[in-house]
Amino acid sequence: MGIFDLFATDIAIDLGTANTLIYIKGKGIVLNEPSIVAFDKNTKRIIALGNKAKEMLGREHKEIRVTRPMRDGVIADFEIAEGMIRAFIKRVRAGVLSSRRVVMAVPSGVTEVEKRAVRDSAEHAGAKEVHLIAEPMAAAIGIGIDVDAAVGNMIIDIGGGTTEIAVIALSGIVNEESIRIAGDEMNYAIMQFFKRNHNILIGERTAEAIKCEVGSAVPLKEEITIQVKGRDLVGGIPKTTEVSSVEIREALNESVVQIIEAIRQTLERTPPELSADILDRGVMLTGGGALLKGLDERIKMETNLPVHVAEDPLTAVVLGTGKVIDNLSDYQKVLIRNRRY
Repeated sequence: MGIFDLFATDIAIDLGTANTLIYIKGKGIVLNEPSIVAFDKNTKRIIALGNKAKEMLGREHKEIRVTRPMRDGVIADFEIAEGMIRAFIKRVRAGVLSSRRVVMAVPSGVTEVEKRAVRDSAEHAGAKEVHLIAEPMAAAIGIGIDVDAAVGNMIIDIGGGTTEIAVIALSGIVNEESIRIAGDEMNYAIMQFFKRNHNILIGERTAEAIKCEVGSAVPLKEEITIQVKGRDLVGGIPKTTEVSSVEIREALNESVVQIIEAIRQTLERTPPELSADILDRGVMLTGGGALLKGLDERIKMETNLPVHVAEDPLTAVVLGTGKVIDNLSDYQKVLIRNRRY
């Protein structure tokens, strides 16, 4: 019996680079955990996943490996990803049942090979019917946009591995740009900044905490200074240094500029009638990256368009994917397999 046989209804999954979210039909979001797995190097047995595995990140000994099976929005380690999906699903199982349909959100720029890997991982975990939906389409549905209307809407979904920019109308993606510059790249930029400017090595978790605490895309009303702990690259001993939000903003600037450039390129390729709609309706920001302080303001300054951050940007994709699984027959047109984007 496959894992999906344990379920009482259909499932929607946002298998993100940073977080995995699971939605069960009739129950809503039942799981939201980091896409991180800790496993025994010798046996490949999963020791911990999600929040527990994240606590181990950067602190593991030689017998344990802590990894993120998703990179740039797609599966990088097939075996570990499949184990993670299976374990997460087992954790939220809810009785016995017959229906085993799954809708999974993937980046809009996903290749045929990457689509196959996502489908296979779900099927190996027990799914009998797997559907895929592009993340910006799912995000648009999740925040309540009528994607079937003859009106243009622009969605920018900034996740952990990719930034997805799409103009949506008539249940399809008219124009899209998918770049592998997002939350992870910002964390990496912060780590490199400390290496170059302070001769300090910091971990991924520390970089992410700094980004969330003091990272910004525009000058803050009150600039902040924080203490950062890491390892001295010269002496090799633990060291504390002080940095300001101004320095962190400079470290993040290149990533922000690349995202804005991708938005500009998408706008340049957008048909004029839809451009007029976007000017009236504005741009919607979703995904964890939308929470970077002042990013909406910076995009507004650079494009002269109204920019709105979704009410709950972190759950927009999974809520949209959930709406699709709730009404699969009504949303056939938005599924990837039925359209050539």
